[in-house]
Amino acid sequence: QVQLVESGGGLVQAGGSLRLSCAASGRTFSSNAMGWFRQAPGKEREFVAGINWNGGSTYYADSVKGRFTISRDNAKNTVYLQMNSLKPDDTAVYYCAARETRHSGSFYYATDEYPYWGQGTQVTVSS
Repeated sequence: QVQLVESGGGLVQAGGSLRLSCAASGRTFSSNAMGWFRQAPGKEREFVAGINWNGGSTYYADSVKGRFTISRDNAKNTVYLQMNSLKPDDTAVYYCAARETRHSGSFYYATDEYPYWGQGTQVTVSS
């Protein structure tokens, strides 16, 4: 089982940057595909970015492609989301999620594909 704790959220002006971190506990972090999702008020939780178990594959929602970068450090049991050129539409609670798999050729975009979730961190982008 994996436990996840997000950090790094906050208030930033449009055009600014934030880096989110997700620290994982458990010995199996390096065997997990990881994802970042976000949920704005009144909206469903949506996929933002994903990364395979060794960092060799990354994939993004069209809305963040070119602005956000997902990465991981398996030695630190941590996954990151670097967010640049932030927009007010990026305002949401951001969640990291984990799925135990070492299959590099698959991509996981749906919330029900990830059994483990963090508690979320708030990101607010002011205009």
